[in-house]
Amino acid sequence: MSTYAVFLRGINVGGVNIKMADLREAVSTLPLENVSTVLASGNIVCTSDAGPDEVKTLVEGCLRMHFGYEAWVVVLTVSRVKELAAACPYPADSKELHAYITLSSDPEVLDELYQLAGGQDNQDQVRLGAEATAWQVTVGETLDSQISKLSNKPKYKRATTTRNLRTLHKVIAAAE
Repeated sequence: MSTYAVFLRGINVGGVNIKMADLREAVSTLPLENVSTVLASGNIVCTSDAGPDEVKTLVEGCLRMHFGYEAWVVVLTVSRVKELAAACPYPADSKELHAYITLSSDPEVLDELYQLAGGQDNQDQVRLGAEATAWQVTVGETLDSQISKLSNKPKYKRATTTRNLRTLHKVIAAAE
């Protein structure tokens, strides 16, 4: 049995509002165990005998059926989330800068997004692995950042989601 972190894309922003109790109740109908939600930004921790691709398919279908929106999620083992958070070179808590990790279910989509946002030439962005990039931005400028604008394009929405590094630490803590 594996412990997974499931990161939902685009809930409680842009008109898709889901209460965490309703999300937990809906996802609990799936063949997943120990389902819990973390914060109101669409983070689920659960255990399952299923692989990550099957968990992704199950959760996306559940969200579409129960909440009626085009749902996309990124599913990683919690152990992988720990590795990614530990590899992030940026501080989680800074008064001047926010640290983010963009997660992806499609490495090719993330490759393209990474390159469009400046790739290795962008000193505020680091590739952490096939499924993640880390980036930092001045407080108050997140939505105006190049990577934020790019990742909101339909082409990238289906395969990526971004979380503040502090949120990843909370997801990891919830799984322990």
